Amino acid sequence: MNQILVVEDDQFLISAYRIKLQKVGFEITVATDGVEALEKVKSQNFDLVILDLIIPKIDGFGVLTEIRSQEKYKKLPILVASNLGQMEDINRAIKLGANDFIVKSDTSLDALIEKIKKLISKNDSQ
Repeated sequence: MNQILVVEDDQFLISAYRIKLQKVGFEITVATDGVEALEKVKSQNFDLVILDLIIPKIDGFGVLTEIRSQEKYKKLPILVASNLGQMEDINRAIKLGANDFIVKSDTSLDALIEKIKKLISKNDSQ
């Protein structure tokens, strides 16, 4: 079973992600701020991280930078899920090492699941 870390501080979205992702067979762990996210990445093995950019303590860009600065996490797929939809935010996230970027308000949960499956299977085949 694939392990996914959801880094999100919106309780409604956490609940929606949890229900939908568990229904299709993913194991979910939640972090509600950047510090907690980094602690969980270091203490558990995940197949993918869904990362919001606007989170407390350390923002998503900081989390992304920290994860990618460590060699053992270079291949960990990171899907940024944010409502920051400006090209500069998308480009910054990709440049910092995000594998993909979705704008939460424009993306259905089904489309999110498709992206997750694609990223995990691409990583498994490397």
